[in-house]
Amino acid sequence: MQDSEEMGVSSSAPALPRLERQRLHDTVVEHLRKFIVEGVLAPGMRLNERELCETLGISRTPLREAFKVLAAEGLLVLSPNRGASVYRMSESEIRETFELMSGLEAFSGELACERITPVELAEIKALHYAMLACRAQNDLPGYYSRNQEIHNRINEAARNSALRNTYDAINRRIMSMRFRSNQHVDKWDRAVHDHEEMIKALEARDGKALAGILRRHLLEKRDAVLQMYLEAEHNAQGARKRA
Repeated sequence: MQDSEEMGVSSSAPALPRLERQRLHDTVVEHLRKFIVEGVLAPGMRLNERELCETLGISRTPLREAFKVLAAEGLLVLSPNRGASVYRMSESEIRETFELMSGLEAFSGELACERITPVELAEIKALHYAMLACRAQNDLPGYYSRNQEIHNRINEAARNSALRNTYDAINRRIMSMRFRSNQHVDKWDRAVHDHEEMIKALEARDGKALAGILRRHLLEKRDAVLQMYLEAEHNAQGARKRA
């Protein structure tokens, strides 16, 4: 069966249905990105096209188109004759990328304190309280989505498009690691405390304080991620020795 038949689009259809194809494309990219962030598709994993097509209810054409987008974002690796696999960052890449992200977050915080509106601040506070409710329910995906939205809103409030574009590109590469860094309760609660301090600094329009909190917050994430990375490497080496 042709892809157009599977998506319900005939060859004689007017231009409007192309929007449906674009929505499908965006939806597939969004789902795959979510699978990577939440660890359903783990670093280094080779992707099974047939299984993913069945899971998402799509043909291979939109799946492969989505692979290209995620490869451009640095989330997938496309290899001739081997297909797609989830990109696995090295120890040095993790260290350097989180260091860079800490600077981008800090600069966002400084500018946001100068430029944020009362409405934007109120929306961020509402997201913060929703995030706390997710933490109380041990809802990590719900917590993480609101957590990331708070960081995004602070970045948007900085009103610097060059910063925004760089921030988005770098953040996509480490979102899955930021998600997993909250799986230990003590680190999760520490992150919640940091967010409470962020809100206070935003309310006070204290750019220096917010920049410091955000920088420390990201560097602590870096340390947590590196600890998990090294533990995984140690366990993998042990498994190879026992094999």
